[in-house]
Amino acid sequence: MLEAFVGRQPIYNRELKVIGYELLFRSYKADQAQFQNGDQATSEVVLNAFMEIGLEQLVGNHLAFVNLTRNFILEKYSLPLPKDRVVLEVLEDITLDEELIKALRLLSSRGYQIALDDVVNPYELGPLLDIADIAKLDLIAVEQARLEEFITLLRQHKVKLLAEKVETPEVFELCKDLGFDYFQGYFFCKPKVVKGHRMPAMRLSVLRLLAKLQVPDIQFEELEEIVSQDVSLSYKLLRLINSAFYARPMEIKSIRQALTLLGLKQVQAWVSLLVLSRIDDKPHELMVTAMVRAKMCELLTGSFKEKRAEAGFMTGLFSVLDALLDLPLKEILASLPLSDDIAHALLYQEGNLGALLHCVIAYERGNWEEVLYPGLEVGTIRDAYLQALRWATEVSSLLER
Repeated sequence: MLEAFVGRQPIYNRELKVIGYELLFRSYKADQAQFQNGDQATSEVVLNAFMEIGLEQLVGNHLAFVNLTRNFILEKYSLPLPKDRVVLEVLEDITLDEELIKALRLLSSRGYQIALDDVVNPYELGPLLDIADIAKLDLIAVEQARLEEFITLLRQHKVKLLAEKVETPEVFELCKDLGFDYFQGYFFCKPKVVKGHRMPAMRLSVLRLLAKLQVPDIQFEELEEIVSQDVSLSYKLLRLINSAFYARPMEIKSIRQALTLLGLKQVQAWVSLLVLSRIDDKPHELMVTAMVRAKMCELLTGSFKEKRAEAGFMTGLFSVLDALLDLPLKEILASLPLSDDIAHALLYQEGNLGALLHCVIAYERGNWEEVLYPGLEVGTIRDAYLQALRWATEVSSLLER
């Protein structure tokens, strides 16, 4: 089994549709094999990941942005990457010389797309600007006063501009106004709070329905009535339950049958997911993020003495409520009768569920040093992520039909 964390970070176009994912890796055998340093070992992990995990599972039909070290660019090691599926990223600390430039020109001539990673000063890139297809500007490191100057310079070359480390909706809007083509960061997970405006009717109805679903000790008949009264909700729930992903031996034909066979808590969790998926003015990736977090938390709650899988699922799912509803999380939770452990996990990342949520979000963002939870091994966390990714991809395709 591959000893590594493997993650991804979405890259958006101006319409907030995902065009690719940057693949994030951390090797846990960086001192082995023939490589002389951790960067080269990580490149080996990248290539092994393509073979052992599969590109389709990691990025679907999108592009994969892959960081490569100097030795892989110079092809001192094999490069079995499909040119129509990957974008090769040149790291900012690679020594720029004639040998590297020649190698990049050759890769470009073969049809590979080249991206320049973590650009801070484009004046230092020289001939690379005539080779690259994409320049990724590091918004944390670039002085905002020089941003327009750098954009003007880069526009003189045939490169697409990618704003990297976009962390808030406000920064996204600024970069969009400046003419960036692509955007990368976690701005879509943050609420765009507009004070003095009423909540749109759709989001208000979603919040009200969620409140009904979260009533403590909700009864079997109450949940059945809530779901059965909504034809669309009933249809999607039954389609999800009967999907090939779950491979059930018999078809479930009614909400009552679903409740009987699966249990109230599991149906409650799935209905909550379906209700949130109705919010259609947000990037689709936000719901994917919610689903991956939910499933990953659910899978990892097996480490608790009390195996409350549904509580883990709800914690992960509701961790994006503020971004979906564009309201402060504290204000939203005041309207939802959640258990104290879930509420404290969401607000303060406290308790078992809070620590688990922190671990899951750290994995999602590639903050590998914080991917920790007592009793969980590296492989367990990684496998939960990959399983959650498969599940979220399957459920997304069902919801879009």
